[in-house]
Amino acid sequence: MSLTPSLVARLVTAEFAAALLVFPALLFTPAPYGRYRRPGVGPMMPARLGWLVMEFPAVAVPIWAFLAAGGAARGLAPWLLLALWELHYVQRTFVFPFLMRGRTATKPLLTVALAVAFNCLNGVANGSSLAWRDDAMSALNWVGVALFLAGWAVNLHADHVLRRLRRPGEDGYGIPHGGAFRWVSAANYFGEVLEWTGFALAAGTPAAWAFAAFTAANLVPRALTHHKWYRATFPDYPAARRAVLPFVL
Repeated sequence: MSLTPSLVARLVTAEFAAALLVFPALLFTPAPYGRYRRPGVGPMMPARLGWLVMEFPAVAVPIWAFLAAGGAARGLAPWLLLALWELHYVQRTFVFPFLMRGRTATKPLLTVALAVAFNCLNGVANGSSLAWRDDAMSALNWVGVALFLAGWAVNLHADHVLRRLRRPGEDGYGIPHGGAFRWVSAANYFGEVLEWTGFALAAGTPAAWAFAAFTAANLVPRALTHHKWYRATFPDYPAARRAVLPFVL
């Protein structure tokens, strides 16, 4: 594959378009994994293996694209931004799946295949864009780095809280408490949206903003669905919580 600015521009346009399509679709029909698993979505696979398979391209492809586009010869800033990307995805690929506690959790093969395709295209766009980015970092870029790290910490803590709701081998659900769950029902999604918004500010590339938009389009509807599910399932659910953005949504 020849990595050119025109190719990346087409990928970025496609990603923004996908965000516009995914957001309303997921508002009405949640993706069929986790608590929303349902029949009729095709073959299933173990969730741990599914996470590993679908997230691995998000680790490997951006590194390949960065190097193929000449990133090895660039200054410190592009390498720093690539390292932030890998900080998230190495944890998500090689740590998160093996900490999961659900005994029988599965994922549809279809959603895994779609995620693999997206992570390949998104990895090409963002890895190449970082390679072509200049080495300067403005004050706003550094604010983005801080937001990324804050979101990463929120996301990790929220995952920890959710895991502790289950004993090893259990598959049930409970009300999460602590950390950002004091304000929102989907603290893990809030953390991830904050991460990639921060990354977009830090990188300042169209590809990073396209990914931030797609992340929000994918996770905000699921957070809203989670919020409704918690309220319907637990009569004592905290009334003051929002779904995904503290005090707002």
